[in-house]
Formats: sequence, structure tokens, C-alpha cells
Amino acid sequence: MTRGEHGISREDVSPNALKVMYRLNGAGFESYLVGGCVRDILMGHEPKDFDVVTNATPEQIKGLFRNCRLIGRRFRLAHIVFGREIIEVATFRGHHSEPDNNDEAAGDSKTAKAKVTAKQDAHGQLVRDNVFGTIEEDAERRDFTFNAMYYSVADFTVKDFAGGLEAIEKREVRLIGDPEVRYREDPVRMLRAVRFAAKLSMSIHPDTAAPIKKLASLLTNIPPARLFEETLKLFLSGKGEATFLMLRKYGLIAPLFPQIEPFLADESCREMQFILKVLRNTDDRINNDQRVTPAFLYAALLWYPLEEKSQILQAESGLNAHDAFNIASGEVITKQTQRIMIPKRFSTVMRDIWILQQRLPKRFGR
Repeated sequence: MTRGEHGISREDVSPNALKVMYRLNGAGFESYLVGGCVRDILMGHEPKDFDVVTNATPEQIKGLFRNCRLIGRRFRLAHIVFGREIIEVATFRGHHSEPDNNDEAAGDSKTAKAKVTAKQDAHGQLVRDNVFGTIEEDAERRDFTFNAMYYSVADFTVKDFAGGLEAIEKREVRLIGDPEVRYREDPVRMLRAVRFAAKLSMSIHPDTAAPIKKLASLLTNIPPARLFEETLKLFLSGKGEATFLMLRKYGLIAPLFPQIEPFLADESCREMQFILKVLRNTDDRINNDQRVTPAFLYAALLWYPLEEKSQILQAESGLNAHDAFNIASGEVITKQTQRIMIPKRFSTVMRDIWILQQRLPKRFGR
């Protein structure tokens, strides 16, 4: 797409992102804005951050920028630091493949080494992925069609390899490639599909939605620390209520919050109404630029499991209400952190919130 067709202007782009691309281009490399920033500009939204992709390797990028640091093991990335703004620069990804013993037998150790820089676990999940490739291969490796659009500051064109503009016009979240294979490569893509659908007021394309319920349990293989970061994106985007309802629709609550799943019998039950009210209030605060804390959100989500556990301990162990409540608090948090890590700075505040809630008169949801 030419500049006249897409309408993106350099005025829409962070000056620091432009600096990065100009320097990469000046050194003889290709560079493009890619992903959410291109999508958001085309949708008339203001991007939160700007990602750049290039054919330069991470080491070559580092050689061009003194303010660069390389991060990541699973995905090797360069962060170019401009004060409080970080421009993330990635190298074009190629197709991952299994190592071919014939390469080494033929003396092609470079090819053999390149092929083993991608690795999958027994579930098909990519645990290491540093195979470099072309822009066309990179587009095929992107997750959703509207994230595979590339803006060039060299000629001001947008390359749309996967029908991203069509997806925006149809307001559809659609995966690139075979949905089941892509979810197995990275089960977090199921959460991303829901997040984008809720955040952008889109629907999930039927082909993209179809395998989610069947594959939802794969999320239990994701490190709890990563799921903590993902749930913050899900619920602190200003669309938490819509996101929660969509997670429930696609069977994604149980692998994330197994303790609350039994309480969500239907949308009209008191527990569900309590959670939706909390998320609605959180959305209002975020959309009014007010501060929110993940501790409050997690305390609310886990309130009913805590209340039930406390009552069981009192009935079965003969503990008084205070001791049963304290023990139940620890057990509920411990069980939750097996799925989603909750940093101590938040779990401590959660306990304080629960104590205050317990002391309040019985009101809504009690």
C-alpha cells in the first residue's frame, strides 16, 4: 500500500522509532514498524509503543546503538533505550525446523546450527526460537493477520502480507496459519486472541476460535510468571469485564483460575455478578486515568474460594473464624500461584484487603 492508500504519516510515529529506522537504513539494513503500532494507527488509535523489525542481527543492532541492550533467550531482542521510552527491535524470524543430520554430514555446520536454534517441547510449544529469515517468513510467523503489516520509512509504503487491513475492516481477530498448530506453539495466543477481541471490540474468526476450548488446558504448561504478566494485560486494559466474559465463553477461566471456576455456574449467580461488578469498576477507573492495583483485582477474584475454604476449615477442624481465615488465605494464594504467580508485594496487600472485607457488615456478595 502506498502512502496515499494507507494514510500513515511520520507524524504518527515516535521520533525515537524514526531515529532507529533511519540509522538501520543508513547502515544498509531494512527496517520497518510492525505489529500493534501499525494496526493502531490504521484504526485511528494512538499506539502505546513502537516495535521495529529488521534484517540486522541482534549483534549488528547492538553495534549501531550505544544505548542498546540485548534481552531474551526464547526470543532474542534488542532494546534501544531513549530515557523512559524503549524501542524494541527484532530480527526477521524464519521458519523453525528440526536439525538435519545430513547438513553436518555434508559439512554444512552453519545450516545445521541455524536449524537447532528453534526448539519445541512435547506439546509443540516453542521454547527457543532464534531462527532468522526474510520479511516474508517473518510475516508468516506473526500471530494475527492485523499484526503482520509493515510500515517502511524508506518509501512510506505498508506491506500487508496476510490480509491485515481486511481483518481491521471486518473487525475480526484471525490467526495466521493453522490455528491448532499456532496455539500449540504458544498457548498464550489463545489469551491474546481474547484480549484483542475485547480491547478492539472485534469478534474472533470462527476458524481461530474453534480449537480454543479443546486446547485451553495447554495454558497449564506456561510458566506462572509469564501468565501473571498476561493477566495484567487482560484485566488492566480498560476492557476487563468484556475480557472476563469472553474468557469464560471459551473455557479459559479454569486453566487460569481453577478455584473460581466452580462458582461461575451462570452469568446471573451472585459470585459472577460480584466479579463483573469489580471488573466494571476497575474498567471505569482505568478509563478515567485513575490508579488501580492488581492486588485488589486478585483479592476480588479469589474472595469466594477464600470464604468457602475458611468455612470448611471451621467445620472440619474446629478452628475459630480468625485462625481459619488466616490459614485459608495462605492456602488459596498458594494454590493460585501454581497457575499464576502473584508477587509478594501484591499477595501481602491481598491479605490486608481480605481482612478489611471480613470486618465489613454483610453486604453485596456476602
